[in-house]
Amino acid sequence: MRILVIGGTRFVGRTLVETALKQGHTLTLFNRGKSNPDLFPDVEKIAGDRDNDLSLLEGRKWNIVVDTCGYFPRVVGKSAALLKDAVDRYIFISTLNVYADFSKPGIDEDSPLGKIEDETVEQVTGETYGPLKVLCEKAVKEIFPDRSIILRCGLIVGPYDPTDRFTYWPVRIQQGGEVLCASPPEMQVQFIDARDLADFILHLSEERGSGAYNTTGPARTLSMQGFLDVCKAQTKSSASLTWVSEEFITSNDVGHIPMWTPGDWRGIFAADCAKAMKSGLRFRPIEETVSDTLSWHATRPAAYEMKVGLKPEKEKELLSKWHGSAEK
Repeated sequence: MRILVIGGTRFVGRTLVETALKQGHTLTLFNRGKSNPDLFPDVEKIAGDRDNDLSLLEGRKWNIVVDTCGYFPRVVGKSAALLKDAVDRYIFISTLNVYADFSKPGIDEDSPLGKIEDETVEQVTGETYGPLKVLCEKAVKEIFPDRSIILRCGLIVGPYDPTDRFTYWPVRIQQGGEVLCASPPEMQVQFIDARDLADFILHLSEERGSGAYNTTGPARTLSMQGFLDVCKAQTKSSASLTWVSEEFITSNDVGHIPMWTPGDWRGIFAADCAKAMKSGLRFRPIEETVSDTLSWHATRPAAYEMKVGLKPEKEKELLSKWHGSAEK
């Protein structure tokens, strides 16, 4: 296939390009050329801002376009309009955050979507991110009603992940010692390796699929305890897990604990992905994702500090407070 990627040099886009090249596809990358510009020297690159330079794509044809970085419906709509007759399929990377209610498990593709009062706002916040993605989806579907693929992703993980939301845990477990964890240990967690997402994108494209798909995993129900047990086994770590209560977390200055949400948001880690799995979504072993993520993390500078999670001093302080509390 001939593939146009809007983006293509950071995390999801980079992983997609690597996967597509291994499968023998021909790629064109359209981006500003600012992130990792030296990647993929043998791939065609068109440098431009998608808000102002879309004309650089005129007169070309591809089998599919994969939009990895659309956040505002006005901008996404412009891209879709220009590419209407240039591609067979418009693939838009969306998010599970499009849904309106995360208080219950089992969110599927027909669940109610979030709304925003001012649909012209172009500022991404915790409140606007999901509803703006809803409007981006709408913009794509208006122009590609039967030729669009909308991928509503959960937590995307693996090598190149700049967020550290997943990476924190294998790294922290590998370090050993007493690890502060957020209760309940049986809380369900979901995530998808970016390489599995890339495989699914290419599979759906070759099958000329369409529609919206919840895309997260694994195929089986996984608890946080189960995930951390995998991390311990892969790293041969003797780390001990101390589970503190939700009340302790919310009443202390704990900060952001990766892959944990309060009770009224836990549905975001319990989405129904049956449709995607029936359509060919497959997952590599969790052990492989953990191992490969650790190997990639080892290539980062020695002084690198995680963007999320607890700093060692803070973790020790909180653990001491927990052990001395009556709540325990």
